Amino acid sequence: MRISREKIVKLSHQMMDVLVASDDVEFIEDRDTIRQKIVTLLTDSLREEEKAEVEVRKKISSQKKEIMEGSEEWDLLYRKYYTEELRRMGVQALPDEHQHQHRR
Repeated sequence: MRISREKIVKLSHQMMDVLVASDDVEFIEDRDTIRQKIVTLLTDSLREEEKAEVEVRKKISSQKKEIMEGSEEWDLLYRKYYTEELRRMGVQALPDEHQHQHRR
């Protein structure tokens, strides 16, 4: 998923707002340091997701027969390979979490 830097920063502010409003959260670090860490984590996670998508697309395109993007077979392979790629990276995908959101 591609998100602009501005949207990531906005999301980090929204997440901080939720944390600040929570009575269950006590801040040990200053809020801006935490917010900047959120930006870094989101950016890194999205970068890893993009790498996984590239690898999945390579696997699908390397099949002996041509598989048309958008077909049921392509979607099934995409979900299978994407889940495998996330596991390889140490991330556990939720069932149906990635319902082929990357059609272009």
